Amino acid sequence: MRVRVAVRTRVLAAVLGVAAVGMLVAGVTSFLVQRERVDSSIDDRLAQEVEELREFASTGIDPETGASFTTVSRFLEVVLQRNVPDRNEGLLAMVDGRVAWWPAVDVGMRLHEDDEFVATVEDQGGGTRVRPRTTRTEDLGSLRYAAVPVTVPGDEAAGLYVIGYSRDLEQAGVVDAYQTFAVVALASLAVVGAVGWAVAGRLLRPISALRDTAQRINDTDLSGRIPVTGTDDISALARTFNAMLDRLEVAFAGQRDALDDAGHELRTPITIIRGHLELMDSADPADVAEVRGLVLDELDRMHRMVDDLVMLAKAKRPDFVHPRPVELDRLVDDVIDKASALADRQWRVDARTSATVDLDQQRITQALLQLISNAVKFTEPGDTIAVGAQLAGGEARLWVRDTGIGIAPEDAERIFDRFTRGDVGRGVDGSGLGLAIVSAIAEAHRGRVTVDSRLGGGAVFVISLPLAGADVTDDLVEEKEA
Repeated sequence: MRVRVAVRTRVLAAVLGVAAVGMLVAGVTSFLVQRERVDSSIDDRLAQEVEELREFASTGIDPETGASFTTVSRFLEVVLQRNVPDRNEGLLAMVDGRVAWWPAVDVGMRLHEDDEFVATVEDQGGGTRVRPRTTRTEDLGSLRYAAVPVTVPGDEAAGLYVIGYSRDLEQAGVVDAYQTFAVVALASLAVVGAVGWAVAGRLLRPISALRDTAQRINDTDLSGRIPVTGTDDISALARTFNAMLDRLEVAFAGQRDALDDAGHELRTPITIIRGHLELMDSADPADVAEVRGLVLDELDRMHRMVDDLVMLAKAKRPDFVHPRPVELDRLVDDVIDKASALADRQWRVDARTSATVDLDQQRITQALLQLISNAVKFTEPGDTIAVGAQLAGGEARLWVRDTGIGIAPEDAERIFDRFTRGDVGRGVDGSGLGLAIVSAIAEAHRGRVTVDSRLGGGAVFVISLPLAGADVTDDLVEEKEA
C-alpha cells in the first residue's frame, strides 16, 4: 500500500534535502581544496629544506677542522646539528642504508624510531631526482617526505638525508575546522527544519482550510469560506476558491429559486387542464372543442413560461451577452419601428444620442421590447409610449416611458422578482417573468434597471449601463411621433 505523505512533509523534506546536499558539496569541496593546500605547503617546505642542504653542501665547512668535509657521516652529523626541525617535521640521516644520525633536540616526529619508515626509505633509496613522496606507517600515520642522496669526494659511503612531515598532524587543523563545520551544518539544518516547518505550515494553512471547507460543502450549504489574510499565491488561491463558492452559491440559489418558482407556477395550469379534462363530456363535441382550446391555451402559456425560465437560467452564464459597438440613435429608431405595430398608441422618441456604445444589441432590444410590451398592457389607445437614450454620469441610459395607470410605490422594487406582479397587474396576461428578464439582461451588462412611477401617473423604466467605451459625436433631444 502506498504511504500517504503530507505536502508539508514533502516540502520540508525537499528543502532539507537541497540544503543538506548543498552543505555537503560545499564542505567536501572546501575540505579537499584545503587539504591540497596543506600538501602544497609541505612540498614547498621540503623544497626549501633540500635547497638549503644543497647550498650548505657547496659552501659549508667542517667547524672542527675549518676545511671541507671529508666523510659523508661527518657532513650529515653537522647538518643535523645545525638544523632544528619545524613543528610536525622529522629529520633522519642514513649512511650505507643504516640510521646514522637524528636530531639531538626532542621532536615529536622521531623518524629513526619507525622501523617501517626506515625500511621504506632504504628500499626506495634517494634516486637521482629528489621529489616529494607519500607513505603511511602504523606508528606515524601518513608521511610526506623527501630523501636527498649525499656523497663526499674521497668517501665511498652513500648517505641519505631524509626530511619528513606528518600529513595527519599538518591537516589536523583542517580536519578540526571541518568537524566544527559539520556540527554547525547539522545545527543549521535543524534550524532550517524548524523554521521551514513553521513557514510551510503558515503557507499551506489556506490549503488545509480549503480542504476542510470543501469537505463541509454540500448542495444545501455553500456558506463556508476560507479566511484570507496574506497576499501570496496561496492566499490568492484561497480568494479564488472563495469567489468560486460565491458563484456556486448564487447559481445553486438561482437554480433552487427557479425550480421552486417553476413548480409553483406550473402547478396552476396543470390543475386547470386536469380539472377540465376530468369534467369534460366526451360525448359533447362542443364541450370537447372548448376544453381542447383551453388546454392548448394553457400549454402555450406553460411553454412561454418554460422559455422564460430557461432564459433566466442562461442569464447567469458569462456568454449570455456578446457586447459589440452599437449606435444608440439607430438602436432607438429600430426599437420604436418594431414597437409601433404592437398597438394603437402615441409612439414617441424622447431623446436620441449619436454615440457608439459596447453592448449586446439583441439582448438590449429584447429588454426594451419587453418593457414596451408591459407598457402596452397597462395603457389605453391614445396613451403615449416613448423611448429614449442618452449618456449621463458615465452611463448609457435607455428608457421606456408611458402614461398608463402607473405602479404603487410599495410594488416598485418587488416587480423585478420572478413571478411577482403589482396589485394593478393582477388579471393581466403574462408569466410574471418579463421584468425579471429585463433585470437579468441589465445585470449581465453590469448595469441595473429602475422604475420611477406613481399610481395614475404613468411609469418610466430606465436601463442604466456602465460605459466601457463610448464615442460621442452629437447629442440631440427631440419629440418625435411615430
